[in-house]
Amino acid sequence: MKNGYAKTLSLGIQHVLAMYAGAVVVPLIVGAALGLNAKQLTYLVSIDIFMCGAATLLQVWRNKFFGIGLPVVLGCTFTAVAPIISIGKEYGISAIYGSILASGLLVILLSFFFGKLVAFFPPVVTGSVVTIIGMTLMPVAMNHIAGGEGSKDFGDPANLALGFTVLVIIVLLYRFTKGFLKSISILIGIVIGTAIAYFMGKVQFDNVANADAIQMIKPFYFGTPTFHAAPIITMSIIAIVSLVESTGVYFALGDLTNRRLSERDLAKGYRAEGLAVFISGIFNAFPYTAYSQNVGLVQLTGIKKNAVIGVTGVLLMLFGLFPKIAAFTTIIPSSVLGGAMVAMFGMVISYGIKMLSHIDFKKQENLLIVACSVGLGLGVTVVPDMFKHLPSYLNLLTTNGIVAGSFTAVLLNIVYNMIPKTKKTLDVTRVQEG
Repeated sequence: MKNGYAKTLSLGIQHVLAMYAGAVVVPLIVGAALGLNAKQLTYLVSIDIFMCGAATLLQVWRNKFFGIGLPVVLGCTFTAVAPIISIGKEYGISAIYGSILASGLLVILLSFFFGKLVAFFPPVVTGSVVTIIGMTLMPVAMNHIAGGEGSKDFGDPANLALGFTVLVIIVLLYRFTKGFLKSISILIGIVIGTAIAYFMGKVQFDNVANADAIQMIKPFYFGTPTFHAAPIITMSIIAIVSLVESTGVYFALGDLTNRRLSERDLAKGYRAEGLAVFISGIFNAFPYTAYSQNVGLVQLTGIKKNAVIGVTGVLLMLFGLFPKIAAFTTIIPSSVLGGAMVAMFGMVISYGIKMLSHIDFKKQENLLIVACSVGLGLGVTVVPDMFKHLPSYLNLLTTNGIVAGSFTAVLLNIVYNMIPKTKKTLDVTRVQEG
């Protein structure tokens, strides 16, 4: 029994490490841009990690009102970074949390409506969306292998060697081990990579030494929220964008766990996400969305138990309360994480392709749906400035490859696979009436 607990704990830690870097970087970027002092920044990082855990538990806990009950991990969305900084600089930090509160409430109220969108996500759409998610994340992995975007040693051969060594370790472990060792190959690769990095002088313990022993969460830490129309509209759009990203993750995990998602399931998933965003506004955290890297981990390990994700959520909440514990995960070099990300994000792409294998590709329409949606999603990711001259409210949608590709897939599916059926139904009805 104890051995079983140890395995579940190890798998939970692996999920934490898979998403931790992405979760931590958002408060670090936002805090630096808004000029927060060291104490405020420490709180922002801690509450973000705490809320990642709380948001994850809200989704895993499937009940009558909320929670999709899939092995999904939630983290702060990168889509919100630029808008949050813009709102903070123009309206003040209190307006950020007023807009987050309002957007979370909006998602909760509209969750039933969004649940009806299941008809617009057949396999040709969900497979395309999952493939797009993996492809648009791959540049993030490659930047990490090179040392992290903007780092002084970006592209240094030592970083490249370290990142690809981690990737090779994961591949070898997956090939030559079985059972539990195979399921935690990502974790082992990260641990070995960090140990190698330590002897290369790339591991610093300053963050651990400077972190507080304990950090209590406080409602409205940065002051009473204020409400302004423009920030609320902006953050509401971000919330809807996050739902689009999460929908692809839900369907991927539903397929992985052999569970057919209903309108009610989606509605409860959206409601849990909205509730997480609303609570994060109270405690001055961030908007949250389903993290794709953990889908790749589920596919890679074959471990689909909600209990593992439950442990992940609890660990994240503990890390948020004890900053020194959380700080240990920040010592992992970017290149080490990058090597693991290539495997995980690559598995997301592979699973998207697997989902598409069930599609009837004899129909040219399906080929065109996949071609245009994946092509546009990848194109926007590679050339993010192509829409920079459009109004800012459109840029929120056109600078995100996942959103652009997903919108294209849904729209083309309606044009090719739904409208013709509607016309045929109308013709039959007219004949019957005649």
